[in-house]
Amino acid sequence: QVQLVESGGGLVQSGGSLRLSCAASGGTFSSYVMGWFRRVPGKEREFVAVSWNSGGAYYADSVKGRFTISKDNAKNTLYLQMNSLKPEDTAVYYCAARRGAMRTTPDEYEYWGQGTQVAVSS
Repeated sequence: QVQLVESGGGLVQSGGSLRLSCAASGGTFSSYVMGWFRRVPGKEREFVAVSWNSGGAYYADSVKGRFTISKDNAKNTLYLQMNSLKPEDTAVYYCAARRGAMRTTPDEYEYWGQGTQVAVSS
């Protein structure tokens, strides 16, 4: 059983930056595909970014060029560096883990953190 705990959310002005962290325990971190998702109240969870074992990464078009996903296997931690934040990035951000191939659909992820709130003011 993998446990995931996000941190690093907060309130930031438009154009600012935040770095989210996701600490993992209970599994072999390096073997998991790790993703970031977000949810705005009243909407479905939305794919943000994913990182897989070989160091590959893939981003949603809405965040490409602004967000960077990275993994530190020695620390069992996933990061999401968010730059040039916009008000539309306001959401609860979740990290998730799955075994197998890279996926961008939330339902295909087995393990989820509790989420961390990001609010971007205009």
